[in-house]
Amino acid sequence: MTNIQGPAIFLAQFMGDTAPFNSLESICKWAADLGYVGVQIPTWDSRLIDLEKAANSKDYCDDLKGRVEACGVQITELSTHLQGQLVAVNPAYDAMFDAFAPEHLRGNPKARTEWAIQTLKYAAKASQNLGLNAHVTFSGALIWHTVYPWPQRPAGLVEAGFKELAHRWLPILNEFDACGVDLCYEIHPGEDLHDGVTFERFLEATGNHNRCHILYDPSHFVLQQLDYLQYIDFYHERIKMFHVKDAEFNPTGKSGVYGGYQGWAERPGRFRSLGDGQVDFKSIFSKLAQYNYTGWAVLEWECCIKDSAQGAKEGAPFIQNHIIKVTERAFDDFAGAAVDENLLKSIIGI
Repeated sequence: MTNIQGPAIFLAQFMGDTAPFNSLESICKWAADLGYVGVQIPTWDSRLIDLEKAANSKDYCDDLKGRVEACGVQITELSTHLQGQLVAVNPAYDAMFDAFAPEHLRGNPKARTEWAIQTLKYAAKASQNLGLNAHVTFSGALIWHTVYPWPQRPAGLVEAGFKELAHRWLPILNEFDACGVDLCYEIHPGEDLHDGVTFERFLEATGNHNRCHILYDPSHFVLQQLDYLQYIDFYHERIKMFHVKDAEFNPTGKSGVYGGYQGWAERPGRFRSLGDGQVDFKSIFSKLAQYNYTGWAVLEWECCIKDSAQGAKEGAPFIQNHIIKVTERAFDDFAGAAVDENLLKSIIGI
């Protein structure tokens, strides 16, 4: 068994226009002061990283690593959630997702998709140049609008959707393979990869690609009412990243999983700060340790009630207290004895 690394923090939800959240050094020092030892960097924020430059310059990456480490933390992984979303956008969502793309590409879905694919390839090379072994993104969605089948889905639609999704992602997965980096999809409602079955469909469509992996975030499974502990039993070999995020699900006679178009504070399923929700993190950390998860435990703060600064402050010790220093010996070693072949035979009865 191996020790999980951490605590780390995903910076996306904390970046802003005021100090210490408005520059790389200041936010990294802020994270270190709170007790974090790693930061996960969203690549769409140019104040944190120039992704194209990182892909093309090892010197730039060495300098970036040095600047981060001088603040007391290290880079755990890069994120392309927003860019990955644009690899596959159903036309029904064009207007809403256009904001994720550079302004000159808006209103041009074909060019937007090409840009997203190239950006993911930059992320592969940038991760390699930074010495990272995993990267997180979203899969995008071509058939999410049919998730609840009314009218019924035409025969073959699901297969066609995942075939096209794999077609778009295979060149990216191959680039990550060439760079020696695992590509981890955050399994998330709104994406075509939103549970175990859909991940398996995609994995099969990619020919069981050896770089196709999972970012595990139990909060999204609480909101779907999926068994998030058994999920680890099923997919632990593919789980290469971990977002530590809490959630709760409190259905009523008026609303359940779908939420009734209500705001986050009113929905039965809500994201919460660590320790305020219903996720059994003790069991999660135990299972990940049991299955030799070697990656990072990264706080992703999202809460509809608690302030982000309080959530971040409480998150580092919460994660630290859940990381298990795995045992190096069996608890009953004291009662053991040296191997005695004759004794073994006598116990067996031969």
